[in-house]
Amino acid sequence: MKKLKIIVVLLLLLITTGCTTTLVNEDKQPVKNEETGQNLTENIICQPTNKENIKLYKENGVKVDKLPTCDDFKITSGKYEGLWTSIFVKPLAFILLWLGRLVGNYAISLIIISILIRVIAFPITKKTALQSELMKKAQPEIEKITKKYKDKQDQESMMKQSQEMMMVYKKYNISPMSGCVFAMLQLPLFIAFFEAVQRTPAIFEDKFLGLQLGTTPMVGVTSGTFIAYIILMLLIAGTTFYSFKMNLTGNNMDPSMKMMPIMMSVIIIITALFMPSALGIYWVTSNLLTIIQNIVVKRSKEVNGKA
Repeated sequence: MKKLKIIVVLLLLLITTGCTTTLVNEDKQPVKNEETGQNLTENIICQPTNKENIKLYKENGVKVDKLPTCDDFKITSGKYEGLWTSIFVKPLAFILLWLGRLVGNYAISLIIISILIRVIAFPITKKTALQSELMKKAQPEIEKITKKYKDKQDQESMMKQSQEMMMVYKKYNISPMSGCVFAMLQLPLFIAFFEAVQRTPAIFEDKFLGLQLGTTPMVGVTSGTFIAYIILMLLIAGTTFYSFKMNLTGNNMDPSMKMMPIMMSVIIIITALFMPSALGIYWVTSNLLTIIQNIVVKRSKEVNGKA
């Protein structure tokens, strides 16, 4: 099952990545806006308004005047760039821009859309959360089976172990594949958010609570408004760790599994240092919604159990 999840994630990454192109100069070095510290994206989908950005794009051969303004951007704007851009990136960018103009800020637009996506996906994520709770109940029996066949590597023993595992899954009504479902849904959306933010100047030029949305925390921490970026990183770290910890199953699990929340949190925190702040805001929102959802599911199970 673990191998299957890894394969699914790798396949999704291979299918969905590779659209954003970094703008480079004649020396093949990334072009950076020194004011914000952001490496500019070459294949933006609408015109920037920041004067320094416009200057840098024109100096490096990007014909920004031929692009629609971000206010006039439509899903059909520009040339066809493949299914990924047409189905995910442009529609998401259009919604982010439309809602951002409506509420007056693109970070708030990002938060609202994140919430709406989670509300729409709630039936699926609720099932995933319920499966996690069932897995916790089944964990003692699974651990016994694992210990029973720990030193047996022959084919017959491995088949028996698999059969006994399936019996436990059937007993507790656990679907091993259910844990993959939300990851399969969330990963393309997360990458689409990344694409939309990087390729839409109106979004990465906006600000929110002291954060410049296109600036990475790594650059932001060295600027004069470092407190906002430190707070963002603390929120990413805290919500990531807690959301992973909530999904741990069993009290007597392998020590390496107990270390998983810390390991995963460290990996995500390091990655977040180099992501646009807008993506950090999306990640924190998503984590908070996951935590709230798991608390609601757990409490509803406790209430039903007492009834």
